[in-house]
Amino acid sequence: MKKLAITLSALAALTGSAFAADMAPAPRAYSKAPVVVAPSWTGFYIFGGGGYGMWNADSNPTLFPAGTPTTALQQRYGGSGYFGTVGAGYDWQFNGSWVAGIFADGSFGSLRGTITDPLPGVAGISGNEKVQDMWAAGVRVGYLVAPNVYSYVNGGYTGSQWSGTTLAFNFSGTPDRTTASFNRQGWFLGGGVENSLGFFGPGWFMKTEYRASEFSRIDIQQLTLAGGPTAFGISFKPWVQTVSTSLVYRFNWGGPVVARY
Repeated sequence: MKKLAITLSALAALTGSAFAADMAPAPRAYSKAPVVVAPSWTGFYIFGGGGYGMWNADSNPTLFPAGTPTTALQQRYGGSGYFGTVGAGYDWQFNGSWVAGIFADGSFGSLRGTITDPLPGVAGISGNEKVQDMWAAGVRVGYLVAPNVYSYVNGGYTGSQWSGTTLAFNFSGTPDRTTASFNRQGWFLGGGVENSLGFFGPGWFMKTEYRASEFSRIDIQQLTLAGGPTAFGISFKPWVQTVSTSLVYRFNWGGPVVARY
């Protein structure tokens, strides 16, 4: 009887241990947090926006077409105004945080100012001159100061369209002669910052840019009100400075989330 009691006690102990093991919770499986891979800056983009610009031009009255100054007086004209801009480009990301690309853009608006031809012995004549549109094609290169923030410099070739004018006597305001519209080409240098607008959704960025453009000199012939030529011209060598802000859309943006366990 004693042996039977010992056997039953041992069997009960073994059964209880097995039941307790079955009731114990299974160990948790742990995984590492997802590793987010930042999207690449390589790819096409488009942009549109607006800004403010100022132009200046060194000048003096001349004989046309010889370009000989009629007086020793040197002048500096100027103007300013607002403009809109649109463009497109392609960037390459390399060596980790470096980005380089090509782009082209155009701007349209009215950077309005005044030109003057001081005639000897009289109060002179003046009229309105304005930049009607500009275009540019160039390259940019810069560094990612953060995965979604790009600081860059740019430069390239540029062109501009300038309006014609009606020149009037300063003392009376009576129209006297006109000048024709003209085109000028030159170069530009600038720089800016582009950053992600995450709250807009993948692919949306904003860039703010400064640009200085210098254009080649031209002697603008003065015409009579009837359109006939005169022997007088205005020497004109302009440069333009602009600051713009644009909304950018990058077609390649929106990289995957890679999880490692």
